[in-house]
Amino acid sequence: MFAGINGSAIEHFSCVIYNISLMNCTWQAGRNSPADTQYFLYWQNSREDKEMECELYIKDENGRNMGCRFQNVKIEPEKAYFLVNGSSKDFLIQLYDEYTDLYKIEILTAPLNVTANCTRDSEGCIITWHQPLMSHEKNAKCFEYEISIQKK
Repeated sequence: MFAGINGSAIEHFSCVIYNISLMNCTWQAGRNSPADTQYFLYWQNSREDKEMECELYIKDENGRNMGCRFQNVKIEPEKAYFLVNGSSKDFLIQLYDEYTDLYKIEILTAPLNVTANCTRDSEGCIITWHQPLMSHEKNAKCFEYEISIQKK
């Protein structure tokens, strides 16, 4: 059982990686957390890396840490570990932790060099593109593409 006030751990923890190497993590304060609770995020990208605290917190209007921005994130094949603990002047705050496959939370950029060659006869169009830039190559074969064709 976790030490601390029941319901004081953060809720709705979520991270996304975008623009190849930037990561945003956000959360909400625990529903039973005291008003003076401050939260701190630590993460470890792989077992070989040391645990790091967030360098750039996202704060709410009361100055409470409610998220974090990371730069130069590199996706490793193993799961990353996230831990958010909290402190309060008078109470113990429960911690929150989870393991995540970073490649599953990456928002990819658009495909590159998209071209469409259409003929007037019934053969239609040939559309080609290059795979989007991404921070890892390991799961490159897992992509599916969807094309939406609009007539003008």
